[in-house]
Amino acid sequence: MTSGVMYGGPSPEHDVSILTGLQALRELRRTESDATGIYWTKTGEFFQVPGDVEAEAFVEGLPRGSSVLTLRLGDGGGFFSSAGRLSKDRRLDLDVLVLATHGGPGEDGSLQAALDLAGLAYTGPTVAGAALGMDKWSFSAVVTAAGLPTLPRALLTQSTTTLHFGGPYILKPRFGGSSIGIDVVSDFETARARLRTNGHLALGCVAEPFRADLHDVQVAVRTYPTLALSAIERPIRRTGAAEILDYRDKYVGGDGMVSAPREIPAVMAPGQAARIVEIAESVADVAGVRGVARIDFLVNDDEIYLNEINTIPGSLAKHLFVDPPVPFAQLLADLIAEARVRPAHHYSSAGADGLVLRSAGSIAAKLA
Repeated sequence: MTSGVMYGGPSPEHDVSILTGLQALRELRRTESDATGIYWTKTGEFFQVPGDVEAEAFVEGLPRGSSVLTLRLGDGGGFFSSAGRLSKDRRLDLDVLVLATHGGPGEDGSLQAALDLAGLAYTGPTVAGAALGMDKWSFSAVVTAAGLPTLPRALLTQSTTTLHFGGPYILKPRFGGSSIGIDVVSDFETARARLRTNGHLALGCVAEPFRADLHDVQVAVRTYPTLALSAIERPIRRTGAAEILDYRDKYVGGDGMVSAPREIPAVMAPGQAARIVEIAESVADVAGVRGVARIDFLVNDDEIYLNEINTIPGSLAKHLFVDPPVPFAQLLADLIAEARVRPAHHYSSAGADGLVLRSAGSIAAKLA
């Protein structure tokens, strides 16, 4: 059995996912010459892609040499390639998938649920962990209930008449990533108007007070073989006048998150690094982190606020594990080992012994 890497998907982060996936696949193929790349298109189809493909091959569509795959559920499920009319379809010999599927259904639990039903092991969050991490409203409620420090956050809809904190406001897609679709507005009426003009907010919007005095720091956590944290990083905005750390700051540079400007380890006020580590360890428990996740904070010299979690981070956060250094090959090996020995889910029909069915009587009589 061999491992594979899945990347792409119908998500605004499709292109960044390709970069992460190709990095992981190239590293795996140094030790597993037959590691398989599975490309998930913007329209939802799956293709097996040559392992030596480069990023530019995806600009115009499918890379040359790609072959269509189908995902089948149930006993004996998995990815199958068509063998034509005269032969049986061939099941890919995969026992683990490394998921590099940023955003959308690749990170909200949809893909994870399908892979569970197909009986395929995979890296990263479980269905529940992925869904919680993608839902900014629910994640905020859970960590606030756990006593972790957060800024006020409110659900904003067309029926919302007021917010319990003053402006300016930062608006975020409830079910989106950490960069795309973010808006900063000065007043409540403008905030509500953005619900009609910003398509990324169509499925839900959360609002927070915008604090220009706070800046971003982030730390990665990995859960296998034991819980371990990376160095703390302060991402640097490419444009000093920018209000927020945006998509371009994080990803546009040719190598995903790896090439983004940063200060690592972040220079922080005394005691802040230890507090961030303490909060991140709590988040790992509260949010059920599995695999590698990135936890984002907003800080100044006196305050620390937990912002959000990214359950499948760009470049799998490999650039953050510098103290102590963790080679990318080791990071991937640990992810794969965890997927094999700690399955994300195991379905069971224990308790479904027919007792209720035998005593049910006539369904027709119950409807009469």
